Amino acid sequence: MGDFEAPSSEKLSLRARSIAVIGAGPSGLVAAKYLRAEKAFSNIVLFEQRPRDGGIWNYTSEERDEDLFTVPQKNPSGKNQDPIWKQGLANGHTTTGINGANPASKDPTFVSPMYERLETNIPRGLMGFKNLDWPQDSQLFPKHQTVLKYIEDYGRDVQYTVRYTTQVTNVTPTSDDSASSWSVTSRHLQTSTTTTEIYDAVVVANGHFITPYIPDIFNIAEWNKAYPGLISHSKYYRRPEEFIGKKVIVVGNSASGADISNQIAEHCTLPLLWSSKSTNLFVSATPTDPRRRELPPIERFNPEMRGVEFEDGTIENDIDAIVFATGYFYSLPFLEDVRPKLITDGSHVNHTYKHLFYAPKPTLSFLALPQRVIPFPTAEAQAAVLARVYSGRLSLPSLAEMEKWEDEQKAEAGDGRRFHLLPFPKDGQNINELSKWALSAPRKDDLSNEGQGMIPPVWGEWEFWCRENFPAIRQAFGKLGEKRFETRTLEEVGFRYDEYKKKKAKGDEKLV
Repeated sequence: MGDFEAPSSEKLSLRARSIAVIGAGPSGLVAAKYLRAEKAFSNIVLFEQRPRDGGIWNYTSEERDEDLFTVPQKNPSGKNQDPIWKQGLANGHTTTGINGANPASKDPTFVSPMYERLETNIPRGLMGFKNLDWPQDSQLFPKHQTVLKYIEDYGRDVQYTVRYTTQVTNVTPTSDDSASSWSVTSRHLQTSTTTTEIYDAVVVANGHFITPYIPDIFNIAEWNKAYPGLISHSKYYRRPEEFIGKKVIVVGNSASGADISNQIAEHCTLPLLWSSKSTNLFVSATPTDPRRRELPPIERFNPEMRGVEFEDGTIENDIDAIVFATGYFYSLPFLEDVRPKLITDGSHVNHTYKHLFYAPKPTLSFLALPQRVIPFPTAEAQAAVLARVYSGRLSLPSLAEMEKWEDEQKAEAGDGRRFHLLPFPKDGQNINELSKWALSAPRKDDLSNEGQGMIPPVWGEWEFWCRENFPAIRQAFGKLGEKRFETRTLEEVGFRYDEYKKKKAKGDEKLV
C-alpha cells in the first residue's frame, strides 16, 4: 500500500507504490513513461482492452455496428462494451460477430472513429511527443496509419507494463479518505477471467471518443423509426463513396464535420447540406465552397416528407443520409459507483482540478479531458505533474483550494460542454503552466536529467506561432490535392517562421 499524508490543511501529499493506468492509447503510454521515470513505483500496470497499443487510432474498416448508438442519444452513461470478435479465415476474408463465442484465436475489436482517408488536422511538428521525431517521409499532416505506427514506436519501452485484451469494468475507492486506494476489477476478454486488485492510485486514459452524442431534435426519433439507418454519426463514417448520388446533410462543423462534409461532397448529390451553429475554424478563411450549402441548426424533422426544417425556415425533403458530427459524451461506466458523481449530463467530468485530478480523492486522475488542444503534448504535461505528485515530489493544494479552482473555471467557461475547452492560446498556456509546475519538484539524485526526471514539453514562440496558424496551414495543405502526399514542411505550404520573426521585429501588423 502507499504512504499517504496530509501534513496540514494547506497541502495534500501523496506517495503511491502501485499505479493502474486505464488505456494504452497515446495518453496511457505517456503516463507509463513519466511514471516509470520517477523510479518510485513498485507496480505500474496499463489495462488495454484491445490487443495492441494506440487506442482509437486502431482503424476498424468494417466494424461499426455497436449498441452504444441510439437516435437520439441522450444517455451519457455508456457501458462496459462487449467486443466485436474478429477472426481471419483461410480464404483471406474475415468474419465478425457481436457478443459471439470468443476462442483465443479471435481478437477483440472495438469501434474506432477513424475513417479511411483521415489525415490529422495538426501538423506533425506541433502534434508529436517531445522525444520522438516523426518519420522523415511522413506527410506534413500525417495519415492515421502513420500516427498509429508513431504511437506504437513511442510505447515500445513500456510494453512490459501492458495487459492487453483486458477491460477494466469497475473502479471503487477502498475508503472515504482523500488519499484512498482503489479496488480495480478487470476481465480478460479472451478467457472471461475476472480479477480484482488494489492500487494506490488510478490514472484514467481511455479517451472521450466512445459514446456518440446525437441531439434530441423535434421528431428525430419518429424520423429515425420511419427511415432506419439513414441517420448516423461521424464515429461510423468510413468512406465517401458510400454516399454516391445521395442527398446528404452533415450536422456539425468541427474538424471532423469539415473534413467529412468535404469528402462526401465529392460524391453526393450537390449541394451537400451543411448544418452548424457557428463558423468553422478550418474553412472560415476560404471562399464559400459551392459544393456545400451552409445552413443553421435543424429545427425539426418531418417524417412524412423524409425531410427537415432548419432554424431559418429552409425546408429540405427526400433526404437520403444524415451524418451527425456532433461530438461525444464524457462517459466513464467503470466509475459509476464513485461519489460524488463524476458524470451527470456527460458534458464534462465533475470535480476535476486542473482538468486532471479528482479533487475529493486525487489518487484518481484523468488524462486528455481538455478539448480544442494539441493532445499529445497536453497529455505529456499532465503526466509529468501526476507522476511527480504520486511519487511524493509534488503536493496538491487543499480540497477547498481545488474546489475553488473548479468554481472559477465554471464561472469563466460555464458548467457544461465548455468546461474542458481550452481554445488557443489557453491550450499552450496550460501546457506551460503544468510543465512549470512539474519542473518545480525537488530534484532527486537517482533521477535522469540532473535529478529532474523526465522533462515535459515547454512551448516557445515557434509553437505558439504554429498553433495560432495551423487552421490556415491545414487549408493550404488541403488545396494541394494529390501533391499534399509529398508535402513535408510548413515552408512548402507557404508558412515560414523566419519571415514571421522578421515581420515581428519590424512591427508589421500582419504576422503570418
